[in-house]
Amino acid sequence: MPIAPSPKLSAPREQGGTPTTLTDVTASDSTLRRFLHGLPGVDTVGLEARAASLGTRSIKTTAKAYAIDLAISMVDLTTLEGADTPGKVRALGAKAVHPDPTDRTTPTTAAVCVYPDMVAVAKEAVAGSGVKVASVATAFPSGRTALEVKLADVRVAVAAGADEIDMVIDRGAFLAGKYLKVYDEIVAVKEACGTSARLKVIFETGELSTYDNIRRASWLGMLAGADIIKTSTGKVAVNATPPNTLLMLEAVRDFRAQTGVQVGVKPAGGIRTSKDAVKFLVLVNETAGEDWLDNHWFRFGASSLLNDLLMQRQKLATGRYSGPDYVTVD
Repeated sequence: MPIAPSPKLSAPREQGGTPTTLTDVTASDSTLRRFLHGLPGVDTVGLEARAASLGTRSIKTTAKAYAIDLAISMVDLTTLEGADTPGKVRALGAKAVHPDPTDRTTPTTAAVCVYPDMVAVAKEAVAGSGVKVASVATAFPSGRTALEVKLADVRVAVAAGADEIDMVIDRGAFLAGKYLKVYDEIVAVKEACGTSARLKVIFETGELSTYDNIRRASWLGMLAGADIIKTSTGKVAVNATPPNTLLMLEAVRDFRAQTGVQVGVKPAGGIRTSKDAVKFLVLVNETAGEDWLDNHWFRFGASSLLNDLLMQRQKLATGRYSGPDYVTVD
C-alpha cells in the first residue's frame, strides 16, 4: 500500500497562518513543528507490507550482473574504529580503487569513509581514481557536544580534503521536539562544508522509535539542506532496514515533487549480502525511480558488503565460488 504524499509547500496560505513556503516553514520553532507534525502519519502495516513485497522480486541473471556492479559502485567502503591505522586506511583505499585486483573491469566503489584524522591518508590512497573520501563528523556517533566543537570537527575534515561529510543529528534534541535546534545545526554544518563537500545527514533511525519520526527527520534534514539523508551510524542495534529506507525514499521523491530539489539516500549498517543489496536497489527503482539509481544519489554504508558482492560477481562470471582467500578481510 503506497504511503500518502506529503502536503504541497506551494499551496495558498490557509487562514490562520499555516506556513506554505520553505521560508515560512522554518521561520520559527512553532511553524517548523506545525509543518512536521502536519505530515501524513505513516501506515505501519502498509509500509512494512510494501517493503516485504518488493523484497520478493526476482531478477534475471543479466540484470543481476548489472545490479551487482551498480551496487559495488554505490558502496561507501567504511572503517570507523578506534584501532584504525594509516596502513589500514591505505589498504582500504586500494581496495576501493581496485575492489578485485584480478579483474580490472570491476567498478570502483563510490567512496571511502573514515574519521577526520584519516582523511588525508585516504585522499592520498585514492588520488586520481574518482573515489570520494567521506568523513564522519559532528561528534560521531553520538552527536552530543557543543555546536562549536561539531563545526570544528567538520572544518578539520574539509581542510584535509574530505569530499563528503557524514554528520549525525542530535537525537536527544529531536526527540525532545527541539526541531529548530536540529535544523539550525544542520544549516551550520552545511555552511561549514563550503562548496567543496557534500553533506550527508544521519538520523540514527533505530533511536527515533517511530516511522512518523523518521518521516519528520527526513523532511527536517532536507529542509536544512542535506545533500543525502542517511539511516544510521552502524553503531546501534537497529540500522538500515527495508521499511525505514523505503520511507526515506518516499520522502526524497515527495520532496523533489514539491521543491524541484533532488536529495540522495544512504542506508547504512546491517547490509551484508548481495541479496540484501539487490533488494534495496529494487526499493530505489520502484519508489524513487531510475533517477536515483546512480551513486551520486544512492549509497550503501558498508564494510563487509563489498566482499559478498565480489564473490557473487565471480560466481556469475565463472559459474563457481572462489575460495575464502579470493577477497581480503578488512
